[in-house]
Amino acid sequence: MKNTQVRPQFDFCTRKTFRVIELLSTKSSYGRLLALQITCGILLLLVATSMASAANTFKTLISFNGTDGRAPNNEFLTQGRDGDLYGTTEYGGAHNFGSVFKISSGGALTTLWSFCATANCPDGAYPIGGLALGTNGNFYGTTYQGGNGYGTIFEITPAGALTTLYKFCHALNCPDGLNPTGALLLASDGNFYGTTILGGVGGCGGCHGGGVAFKLTPAGLYTKIHDFCTGTCTDYGNPSNPLVQGNDGAFYSVISGRSGFYDGNVFKMTPNGTVTILYKFCTVASCPDGVFPGGPLAQGTDGNFYGTTANGGKSNNGTFFKITPAGKLTTLHSFGYETAGNLGADTTSGVTLANDGNFYGTASQGGTDCVFGCGTIFKMTSAGALTTLHEFVGADGSAPWGIIQETGGSFYGVNPTGGGSNYGTVYSLGTGLGAFAKLVTTHGKVGSTVEILGQGFTGTIGVSFDGVNATFDNVSDTYMTATVPTGALTGTITVTTLTTSYKSSQIYHVLPQFTAISPAGGTVGSTVTLTGVSLTQTTTVTIGGKAASFKVVSDTEVTATVPAGAKTGQPIGITTAGGAVNFGTFAVEPNITNFTPTSGPVGTEVTVNGTTFTGATQITFNSVAATSFAVINDSQMKAIVPAGAATGKIEVTTPGGTGTSSSNFIVQ
Repeated sequence: MKNTQVRPQFDFCTRKTFRVIELLSTKSSYGRLLALQITCGILLLLVATSMASAANTFKTLISFNGTDGRAPNNEFLTQGRDGDLYGTTEYGGAHNFGSVFKISSGGALTTLWSFCATANCPDGAYPIGGLALGTNGNFYGTTYQGGNGYGTIFEITPAGALTTLYKFCHALNCPDGLNPTGALLLASDGNFYGTTILGGVGGCGGCHGGGVAFKLTPAGLYTKIHDFCTGTCTDYGNPSNPLVQGNDGAFYSVISGRSGFYDGNVFKMTPNGTVTILYKFCTVASCPDGVFPGGPLAQGTDGNFYGTTANGGKSNNGTFFKITPAGKLTTLHSFGYETAGNLGADTTSGVTLANDGNFYGTASQGGTDCVFGCGTIFKMTSAGALTTLHEFVGADGSAPWGIIQETGGSFYGVNPTGGGSNYGTVYSLGTGLGAFAKLVTTHGKVGSTVEILGQGFTGTIGVSFDGVNATFDNVSDTYMTATVPTGALTGTITVTTLTTSYKSSQIYHVLPQFTAISPAGGTVGSTVTLTGVSLTQTTTVTIGGKAASFKVVSDTEVTATVPAGAKTGQPIGITTAGGAVNFGTFAVEPNITNFTPTSGPVGTEVTVNGTTFTGATQITFNSVAATSFAVINDSQMKAIVPAGAATGKIEVTTPGGTGTSSSNFIVQ
């Protein structure tokens, strides 16, 4: 008999009910109206037409019927090498524990896997968050339950062969985490990164652990890299949204928050798991900056991140915001539920950056074509100007969550409810945008293989990295690979065919490489030669923790001047348009420029001037160590001429080496 696991109170319906409580707590008239709509059996309202612009082409591709899936929730569809789109449903399928499906651009649906295929669901149950395309062409995702009962990570081929890679909760109290919900991220190192909403060693007010962040190799080797909500819980807990990798290689995401506890935040995490909170929402009364952020962030061409909140703003219906990598937040737009020209509310799924430079997203509530509002699709400029592209009416879906841009230029998304059976839909929206190329990964070194998705690749005659030609392999009409060439520049990748060209919608970051430092030490003002690969676009050099002046000699060589105040024993760092790299350690040697007086008997106090004296361990007069000396600052020392000293050089020794005066101190 198949195991009938009890779904914990975190499914789509209870999450939406929880949001109702939050909305009601605001005493908003819109919130009270939304509460009437947001139920597990949402009423489908028969509204005949949509207010979508005539220039836009909306099409419902599939209405789920339960056996083929139900409630595609908290996910973005993922484009495969074959050009089809892949996704998951939280419920439904052959066993009603969720499914993996693919759908063609024309709407042909194929169920690839139904979860809980055998007793006790060792393959997982209730997938939430969608799929990530791996560099092997397979897809990777998570389930909320199953495995050991607390969730799994799985790999599935485009043909539907599923392998369970990891089962959460291997020990008492689940120190490795439990209940993952956000999509996995394929990072530049070839590994997948994700989070769980619970488990770990954190506390967070009796929530059974504050959740964890983890790394998973494509082969299934799991490593926990961060426990949320430990100690005083300064990073809060329960991360449920996807991670994104920034241009700097770090990961960025939001924690949605919880009514009555905290209002959400934006955080940054290094690949080794060090978390920094960049911003906390609702920092002033009435929360004009937003409350409860959701979905993935999107990094714009300006290097800033863009996202949405579900509540807060001028009308308490959510916001669209910009935040710098350093944490400065600007609220660009406040949604207005059913206000003409500003439709939408409960914007929980973030935004997608399209190839026209604008951001596209969905509001799960609001609009005018469905009583109480079934949600909208919108376009947003980087300045916060909104255009409503489609209003859902129930029969075509409701409560939309996230859209992607497929390489043909159209947008695709899912609704967890609505449609003919009220089990959700998949839809497409054409806005007239042109075709482009999409990169599976966006960071790599010279010699790396870059996977490119698109269309019309048959007959490709060239691939270039910001104008630098590369070798390539035209695998199929919708998939090809290219090798990052020597001299490649960070920028867009262009695929050229006999009839047209496709530019990538993303920037490809060519990671710099460091191979040598010469010399390995030197004084302030001396020149250091830095050797490596992909150094043409160098923007900064640091030596001893200080910014150094530099000159780019070639793609493989940069020279730099040791700056004043540089500390010894630290690596030299180079930052380019493609990323940053540190290498080795550099010894900043002390340097004596002069001393006064220049002569005197034993017992004379001598002031020695120069650079890099901090940390000095010894000063000698003709090799006789002074028994009394003091470091005044990095550029000055004082010492007493010791007994036994003779006329000769003064030497200062620090952890970085020894500096010798150019002239003698004369002992009288």
